Amino acid sequence: MENHTLTHEFPEYEVKIRNLKAADESFKKLYVNYEEVNALIAHYEDGGENHTTDEHLTDLRRKRVHLKDDIYAFLNQH
Repeated sequence: MENHTLTHEFPEYEVKIRNLKAADESFKKLYVNYEEVNALIAHYEDGGENHTTDEHLTDLRRKRVHLKDDIYAFLNQH
């Protein structure tokens, strides 16, 4: 399974991500939402006992991509 944590996706922003998580509520909400979706995808991909449909997993992956795009835009604006 691939690593999709934000610090892996954006290693050049690792310090900025950490600082924004602590200081900016809007960013923190984006971060938490992304991490929750990412963890859910990882759970399903790892073959956890809770199964889902391919359609649901695809929707979760799309949501992760959109959140990642929003986070990248936020990081570049602040």
